[in-house]
Amino acid sequence: MNIAGLIVKEAKKYSQNTAIIDGSCRITYARLLKSVSSVSFELRKQGILPFKRVALLCEDSADYIIISLAVLKLNAVIVPVPCGSSKEEISSLLNTLKVNFIIFEKDTILKSKADRAVTGLCIKRELLIRKLKVRDGFPRGFSTLNPAFVRFSSGTTGKNKGVLLSHETIKERTDAADKGLKISSQDKIIWVLSMSFHFVVTILLFLRRGAAIIISSRKFPDELLNSLKKYKPTLIYASPLHYHMLVKLNIPKATFSQMRLAVSTAVKLPLNTAEQFFRKFGFGLTEAYGIIEVGLPFINLSQDKAKRGSVGRALNGYNLRIINKDKQGVGKICIKGKGILDAYLSPWCSRSKILNRGWFDTQDLGRLDKDGFLFIAGREKNVINFSGMKIFPFEVESVLNRNPAIKESFVYGVAHSEYGQVPMAKVVLKRKNGKGLNPEALRRFCYQRLASYKVPKDFEVVGALPKTLSGKIKAF
Repeated sequence: MNIAGLIVKEAKKYSQNTAIIDGSCRITYARLLKSVSSVSFELRKQGILPFKRVALLCEDSADYIIISLAVLKLNAVIVPVPCGSSKEEISSLLNTLKVNFIIFEKDTILKSKADRAVTGLCIKRELLIRKLKVRDGFPRGFSTLNPAFVRFSSGTTGKNKGVLLSHETIKERTDAADKGLKISSQDKIIWVLSMSFHFVVTILLFLRRGAAIIISSRKFPDELLNSLKKYKPTLIYASPLHYHMLVKLNIPKATFSQMRLAVSTAVKLPLNTAEQFFRKFGFGLTEAYGIIEVGLPFINLSQDKAKRGSVGRALNGYNLRIINKDKQGVGKICIKGKGILDAYLSPWCSRSKILNRGWFDTQDLGRLDKDGFLFIAGREKNVINFSGMKIFPFEVESVLNRNPAIKESFVYGVAHSEYGQVPMAKVVLKRKNGKGLNPEALRRFCYQRLASYKVPKDFEVVGALPKTLSGKIKAF
């Protein structure tokens, strides 16, 4: 089973349909498949063979999609690298996941005269490929899982890990998600999210069904507004921030006249954003609940106002149970179904060890209403969710604590109407008089070592951080 091969097979019937619109470039499925074949041939000559890990650092584009499919076609493994990552973050990702190659855009923070150009692309972006020196040393189970994707993340305990997905798992996920999204070759889909974080379920599903993907994630909001006006899309897949901006902008109600679905994902959809959007456009937002380890198990397809704030019922193929409930019925959300991750890569942990009799503990908290609609109450862990991008406090604290002026720190999330949460920090200085902190210098220190969205929005100097008896810092 190969997910790229499956897309090639299924997309042949849509050969003359538009597959991707990227700026002024319109790419048919026939041209897309030809480019994938050409690029995969080139990458194979460069040494990309089955099970090799290939990091991809590229702006959202048609070429991002083409390279991903070309790598997958070779049975190699895609490792997405978020744009804006610092050198330290990229180095950590490459080393932890033992990446064999990295493909990246020219004039990024990665520079070397020895890199070779990637040819056969549609937009003719200047993309380079670099072979890295690495010792594999992976567990035996890695290759036997038929790996396709590894999504890197750093855990709350400070241990790095990679969520490993096989070709079979991705097929199961796209099949399951389509029971709610019902994508067809007539759909024209506005895409504004980061492909580094949102690709496996959505982009690959859209391609399997022959839909047109309109890339509108650059030059926000101008490109999004132009796409809405020019292409009359049938579906938009975005975050609450995008919908909040659409409410604020001067857009006529008729903009959404042909829209059948406006999916809100990445972070919790604020009720006021949902209500304002409905009042302005007469069209309800559809909140979805996606989890990298599980897929897209919940989509609220109800237009009932009483169900706003819910992520809906579990889609066919998924079972839900809530354990350890409190008096209000709020407890841990556990999910069982097809498409659950195959393993954690670093440190290695197989699916059988991750799951409890087939159930995955999401670490999220929620409750069910009488109709079986799930309402998310919050996170059990202290992960900060910034517009769909996860920020792990331990990672940011590790950087802050390296600053010569700081003795220790505590990073936490604060609710934000547009971004979901923003990171904040409390710091204890080595000098008790507090003269050792220059906020702007500390901010620059962080920007050099972290992606911009991970840098705390404010720093508060405190005399001490409360701790447990074991010496661990307690949440405020």
